[in-house]
Amino acid sequence: MPPLAKGTGRAFAPAHITGFFEIHAHDDPCRMGSTGCGIVLDGGVETTVVVDGSMDRTMVKLNGSIVEDGAIHTVITMLSDAAVMVESTTGVPIGCGFGTSGAGALGVAYALNRALSLNQTAEQLTGIAHVAEVMNGSGLGDVVAQSHGGVVMRTRAGASAFGEISRIPASEQKVLCIVLGQIPTKSVLDNARTVRQINSAGRDALKALLRAPTVGNFMLQSREFAIGTGLVSERALDIIETVETVGGMASQAMLGDAVFTIAPVSGENKMREVMGEFGRVLEYSISSCGPKLV
Repeated sequence: MPPLAKGTGRAFAPAHITGFFEIHAHDDPCRMGSTGCGIVLDGGVETTVVVDGSMDRTMVKLNGSIVEDGAIHTVITMLSDAAVMVESTTGVPIGCGFGTSGAGALGVAYALNRALSLNQTAEQLTGIAHVAEVMNGSGLGDVVAQSHGGVVMRTRAGASAFGEISRIPASEQKVLCIVLGQIPTKSVLDNARTVRQINSAGRDALKALLRAPTVGNFMLQSREFAIGTGLVSERALDIIETVETVGGMASQAMLGDAVFTIAPVSGENKMREVMGEFGRVLEYSISSCGPKLV
């Protein structure tokens, strides 16, 4: 009789805000995904995995609450048939456009790989997390961006083996955010008319950004995408327009009811002040780092 599997792993995966995107459907989940651009944050999801042969079923907890299904469960079944205990804690809001599902999937992939000494490469783990996201309808491009860090342009859709990315040079600038509410990703992606609008606007935005790949142009294209697709909420638009009155530029996180801006050092305090009139301002920084074991 083989020995019971045992082990522990702990990993951190960063959050990601998508500014704009285009959906690329495919029967193969490895090739399905999105193109577009977004920013990786220094906040994210920390995941601990414990494997003990005495457990008879897998249990997943997110911020202390039991999660019965989703991308994390799919990653676990793709990597092992062992029963595991997973505990994830978030440093960013859930369901508001910060890519927490992708960060959770990546984190559990890294942590389980460590716990069971599976010897998977970073590319393989990223591919598994991407497939899990696609299969669960919880994301299309976050995982690929989160695996690299920085300001990431996804120029070809799909998991690591098929997708292509390019990064915009950027410093660790402050990212200021206001969270207004949640938007379930699946509810948007299931609307055929909305998808057509997204794809047309996302394609144009990426072409424009590739002509001038700068952080400023990323914010401009994100703003135009949010407004042009009609995805922006009225409250979010109020904040975006207010930020513009002090010389800044903001947009809505995709897909979530949250507003973000990349603040220049010279205008950071003023933007924090005007955004604060609408609620609590969350502060992060652009991070050039991907997932890591901790």
